[in-house]
Amino acid sequence: MTKMSTLALRLVAIGATALMSTAAFAGTCPADKVMADAQKPGATMPKGVEDKVIGSIDLAKEGPKLKEHKLRLRRLIVQPGGVVPWHSHGERPAIIYVVSGTIVEYRSTCAAPIVHKAGEVAEEIHTTSHWWKNHSRYPVVLLSADILHDADHDKHAM
Repeated sequence: MTKMSTLALRLVAIGATALMSTAAFAGTCPADKVMADAQKPGATMPKGVEDKVIGSIDLAKEGPKLKEHKLRLRRLIVQPGGVVPWHSHGERPAIIYVVSGTIVEYRSTCAAPIVHKAGEVAEEIHTTSHWWKNHSRYPVVLLSADILHDADHDKHAM
């Protein structure tokens, strides 16, 4: 491993630790609203979303040795009325940190919309299928860290 790779891995770990130590976990589904297939697929196309990869690490070359996988960090800016379309995390776990604004998630396992606010974290695991919408008058900024299978890149743009 090069000095640069080691430094990059350490910086990601330090940044994630710092975010997690100061962040609250985002709104969750109320216990009485949790159910299978609670939300049907919503919006299918992105709208008003800027999605930029700001860093990635090839996990085949790192400790986990996950061939054809990357640890990826992205910044998403969701404009007022913007939509992150329906997608699944069956093969792509992620953690979302809400940098600024308030956004609503429509999750397949919750009969009620889930509101996420600045400073909160949302976990997206293998059972997560959902879409997000910015109902506010201000842009929402999200940081998304996920493990991406290289072959699935085009299928999992969001």
